Amino acid sequence: MTVTVCTPLAVEQAALCGVLPGLRVVRTGMGPARSARAGSTLQGPAVVAGVGGALVAGLEPGDLVVATEVRGDGDAVLIPSAPLLAAALRRTGLRVHLGPVASTAAIVDGTAERRALATSGAVLVDMESAGLVTGEGPYAVVRAVVDTPDRPLVSPGTPARGLRALASLRAAAPALEQWAAALGPREVVLAGPRSFCAGVERAIDIVERALDRYGAPVHVRRQIVHNAHVVRSLEERGAVFVQELEEVPEGAVVVLAAHGVSPAVRAQAEARRLTVVDATCPLVAKVHTEVRRYAGRGDTVFVIGHRDHEEVEGTVGEAPGDVLVVEDAAAARVIAPRDAGRVAYVMQTTLAVDEAEEVAGVLRERFPTLSAPRRDDICYATTNRQQAVRAVAAQTELVLVVGSANSSNSRRLVEVAERCGTTAYLVDDVGDIDLRWLAGVSRIGVTAGASAPPHLVDEVVAALSGLGTTTVRESSVVDEDVRFTLPREVS
Repeated sequence: MTVTVCTPLAVEQAALCGVLPGLRVVRTGMGPARSARAGSTLQGPAVVAGVGGALVAGLEPGDLVVATEVRGDGDAVLIPSAPLLAAALRRTGLRVHLGPVASTAAIVDGTAERRALATSGAVLVDMESAGLVTGEGPYAVVRAVVDTPDRPLVSPGTPARGLRALASLRAAAPALEQWAAALGPREVVLAGPRSFCAGVERAIDIVERALDRYGAPVHVRRQIVHNAHVVRSLEERGAVFVQELEEVPEGAVVVLAAHGVSPAVRAQAEARRLTVVDATCPLVAKVHTEVRRYAGRGDTVFVIGHRDHEEVEGTVGEAPGDVLVVEDAAAARVIAPRDAGRVAYVMQTTLAVDEAEEVAGVLRERFPTLSAPRRDDICYATTNRQQAVRAVAAQTELVLVVGSANSSNSRRLVEVAERCGTTAYLVDDVGDIDLRWLAGVSRIGVTAGASAPPHLVDEVVAALSGLGTTTVRESSVVDEDVRFTLPREVS
């Protein structure tokens, strides 16, 4: 597949010739008329690369703008793969901005003209992009800033700014090659179920309702769920996230996160006269109840889980003198309770099912009288998402798991896919996807951890669709209809 790089000016063509050996770099001419003629003859994918003028503050000469859409006289042309290319450019150390590019019939240099275009949401102006992105594509548009609202095109510093812009354009070559190598038809297989579970939806709903009822600020101990996008969204509404209750003013409203807390934290909240809204997931609360029951009858309780995870910290806090954390099978083989005849186990709810069962199997073998929960502690959503990603991994060459790095259940999804022999990566959002992962890959699985918002998956699929003809299909293993009630403080 031949990719054409369209450069309106000779200096732009010169900047890219010799650094894009696998791509065809052509000069298309300056202005809308020449670009329209060139665009009418373009076949296949193309990159529009050149210089342009910034419309908004914050863009500096030499910065790159990757167009999310191109606006001309007709309908806007969307460029879905823009976030992928922008991320590749940022990895090279360049300053990169995403946003709409406006194509005009003449050079725009006046303040009033720039302001008028900026009010439409455009971040950069050129004269050629709209005429070049008229076919089926796929397309990418990269423009290097020469002039800005406070440094117009007709000014003494323009030659130096132009050289800086051309240097940035040349430095963009490796990312442009990565974009070109990632092009091609592919199938995207969506794992079902994916994204939010009932416990996460409940926790987010609790914070939003607390803000509505009590007004901002509402303090939240730790992240309400382990996802940076969720936390950022709630912060914008007035939630204040703290590590410990000492940071919460006495008498204020505080939400306890979905991962649960120890009795010591609840006692501290009472001592500080805090209005507590408990967002602990009911399935985590069930594990706490089991620990109290086992410890209350004199058992040593093994908690199968990750010692530094917030959920495990809260679980251990229910009976700290009677609990031993078992992180893996190796630890299970050597752990020594005070009475081998009086032992029980519980599990962190977000573990990988296979690994958790391996640890439990070692404990059962060593301790024949070991008591187990009446029902599996690993939550339904964790189990379902792992089954779903296992099914998708068997059908694809690459699996992308949407979720934050501190999300245990999201990391487990990556591990499950990898144990199936499929390459898998954890991405916080579309900006974490590396174009180099996609080269030569025609079948991609996409899923999301239980704490990742659904719209992030939509954005990943949209970006992938901008790299060529894309077929999207669902691969569902089970339907979920679980709902949890809200605490009385916000119901």
